[in-house]
Amino acid sequence: MALNYKHLRYFWVVAKSGAIARAGEQLHLTPQSISGQLRELEENLGVELFRRAGRGLELTDAGRRILTYAEQIFSLGDELLEVVRDQAARISTPFFVGIADSVPKMIAYRLVEPALSLPEPIRLVCREGRLNSLLAELAVHRLDLVIADRPMPSNLNVRGYSHLLGESELTVFGKPDLVRKLKGEFPASLHGAPFLLPGADVMIRPRLEQWFSTHGLQPHIIGEFDDSALLQAFGQAGAGLFVAPRAISEHVCKQHQVIEVGLIDAVHEQLFAITTERRLTHPAIVAISDTARFETFGPHARQRRTANSRKSKR
Repeated sequence: MALNYKHLRYFWVVAKSGAIARAGEQLHLTPQSISGQLRELEENLGVELFRRAGRGLELTDAGRRILTYAEQIFSLGDELLEVVRDQAARISTPFFVGIADSVPKMIAYRLVEPALSLPEPIRLVCREGRLNSLLAELAVHRLDLVIADRPMPSNLNVRGYSHLLGESELTVFGKPDLVRKLKGEFPASLHGAPFLLPGADVMIRPRLEQWFSTHGLQPHIIGEFDDSALLQAFGQAGAGLFVAPRAISEHVCKQHQVIEVGLIDAVHEQLFAITTERRLTHPAIVAISDTARFETFGPHARQRRTANSRKSKR
């Protein structure tokens, strides 16, 4: 059975206008001709499309379902005509990115932003969640890329490859009023200070706790947060000190009205691009990787942060 799209358009116009006579005026056809075409469509599909309702017509259940498909078909047709008429028009390609909820949002933005500047336009679709859930979507090709704070877990039966984007030391931040109450020099000033910890699933959590232990520090843990944005929101409210990658320290200070307390250069937060490709070929992913390695986390970025830090201390 082959679908007659001319008959389908007649059905669509009748359904939209609500009457065969009005549809005939729009299509410049006689009502008898349209009625005959509709009967052929019904016979071809094996369903009744309309029923009488007073002096007019109403759609049957089957008719309503078919109208939904007809709407999509002719909408795509109109879109095709617009593209053909305007040779400059370009259809953007969807680019699906999963971002683990432990990845700082500003880092995620800086990593993904280069994909929006490609010569061929893309339509960015970002999904956030737990890493295992995102990797499951990557495995069935619902995602093109997953950005995470750890490499591909070895215990998952998912084919994926980890590509290091870069790493950054941690900076401790706090509201000015809270920082003024700290006693002693950093890092001793963290002992007994209110602190907001990353959640147990966040990769830097055990490294940070080990660093505390090495320096004999016992901060007063106020809360634990899997989501970095929520942690920073509590930090902005003055609930406690918190850490974030040094790579975004300027943004953190400006966005959350906090100041730097000190640098934890022994603990690095790493960011990975996880893909189904052993070798990166997707133009958007290549742009993300190159910008991360040479700009966001590259030597020039580190030199710039060091220079700004020195200026702020003068």
